[in-house]
This record gives sequence, structure tokens and C-alpha cells, in this order.
Amino acid sequence: VFFVDESLGYWVKFVANPVPVTQEMPHGVSYSITLHNRRGARILGFDNAHRIGKQPKLDHWHKTAADTGRAYPLESAEQLLADFWREVDRIVKESHDE
Repeated sequence: VFFVDESLGYWVKFVANPVPVTQEMPHGVSYSITLHNRRGARILGFDNAHRIGKQPKLDHWHKTAADTGRAYPLESAEQLLADFWREVDRIVKESHDE
């Protein structure tokens, strides 16, 4: 856990745990990468920790706190991190523009 923008109180949390390789988790990792506001509420997240509606567990992301999740085509850990930080940058910029 670390701060991204102290003036806004935004911080990120990375959680990754090894799990058995299955069809639902072919990478053998359960992960959650999230951005939170100063009150601790999640405002962005990429994870594979739960189902989306009736779909089986899969990689997905939540663009907002209210977003129940949308599919995320996980290509690599590097791309996941690049996509996450791009969205963090977008949110921070939008917050400073308000």
C-alpha cells in the first residue's frame, strides 16, 4: 500500500497470492490492484477475485466504485500494470481538473 497523490489522499493497494492453476485462473495467481480515496473507498480496481454476474471468475476491471466490473483481457503482468497506472493517471488528472 502506498500513496499516489497525497494532496487528494489517493492510495493504491496491490494484493497477489499464488493459487492452483485452473481453467478460471490459468496464471496461477489471484490478484487485486486497487486505487482508493482518502476515506478508503475503492475508486478503481483490476482483479480476478470474483465472478461478474453469471460469468465464471475472470480477469476484469472496475472503472468506478459503482461499476460491477467488465472483462479485462489479461495479456501479461506488464500490460496489466501499464493499464492500471494509465487509469490511475486519468483519475488523478480529472480530480485535479475539477
